[in-house]
Amino acid sequence: MPNILAIGFDPHTIPGFDPAPVAAGIEQASRAFAELGLAEDLFLIDYAELDGRAQAKLVEKLESRKYDCVLIGGGIRKGPGLLELFQVVVNEVHRRQPQAAIAFNDSPGDSPDWVLKALEQKRNR
Repeated sequence: MPNILAIGFDPHTIPGFDPAPVAAGIEQASRAFAELGLAEDLFLIDYAELDGRAQAKLVEKLESRKYDCVLIGGGIRKGPGLLELFQVVVNEVHRRQPQAAIAFNDSPGDSPDWVLKALEQKRNR
């Protein structure tokens, strides 16, 4: 069973943001991962911890086990002013999980599709 790490924002911690649609999408994706036989770990970043605490927690999570694929959620790379965080996340994943495929999504609902594509690309390299 492939191990997947999904990284994104905890939608309940983003100021001025309605978390309901994203939270529902995350739950839907988690069910889909299970149905596909993929073991998902979820790492949600608290928006209030962008001062460096999030990076330390991410490093700890990435060092906790081997992952076959790491999914980096769209909110991390799409939001204004988040380019530095996106760069940190990609570099930490690359450094701590060099054997893992890396996937990106547009929304939580399409996460399983992108993870499957990334795992297929990994098998074909």
